[in-house]
Amino acid sequence: QVQLEESGGGSVKAGESLRLSCTASGYNPTFYCLAWFRQTPGKEREGVATIDFEGVATYADSVEGRFNISRDNAKETLFLQMNSLKPEDTAMYYCAASAFVIGDPLRPSQYDNWGQGTQVTVSS
Repeated sequence: QVQLEESGGGSVKAGESLRLSCTASGYNPTFYCLAWFRQTPGKEREGVATIDFEGVATYADSVEGRFNISRDNAKETLFLQMNSLKPEDTAMYYCAASAFVIGDPLRPSQYDNWGQGTQVTVSS
């Protein structure tokens, strides 16, 4: 069974940085598309960044130039480096994995494996 576990969340001030990690177990993520999503209460889950098995990354417009997604297949770990954080980045962040993505990789419906989430809070 695929298991994903996020870590690295916390509370920071605007302009600071955080690095999220997601470790995978139960499968070899090498050929999977991996992604980060975020969600705030009352809102739909939003795609933040994805990276496919070839290392090609896709970012939401709201984080382009500030966030960087990367993966270490040998360590079965996904990362999200978040710089220049803004209060509007405050959310629960989830990692996700999919063996097969067609079309927009930032759509939550593309993914069938999810972690439990890690909270990121950015104060002004």
